[in-house]
Amino acid sequence: MDTDLITLTGLRVHGRHGVFDFERDAGQDFVIDVALRTSTAAAAASDDLKHTVDYGALADTLAAIVAGEPVNLIETLAERLADACTAIDGVASAQVTVHKPQAPIAQQFADVAVTIERSAP
Repeated sequence: MDTDLITLTGLRVHGRHGVFDFERDAGQDFVIDVALRTSTAAAAASDDLKHTVDYGALADTLAAIVAGEPVNLIETLAERLADACTAIDGVASAQVTVHKPQAPIAQQFADVAVTIERSAP
């Protein structure tokens, strides 16, 4: 199978994830990047959306997960997002990065992120 890369980067969604009560009460923005390994050959040949990943639907699915049920760790959130990505027909693997730019850290920082990569079952 040819493996191509479809990426969606910078998806910003308000969520209520974190270990502290104030994170869950007020929430904060999370930024999601995903890279999906899949073959785009059939889509290129047919010029038909049904033969590839619909990135609009992908964005909606990921946003619903981030805005949904809170978890303590962004590692857990990343796993849920990866599960949704690898459940898409034709996706061989997914790399997911969850950024938490407003993490409660006393030091000055630009970003905190967790990146995982998972293969389809």
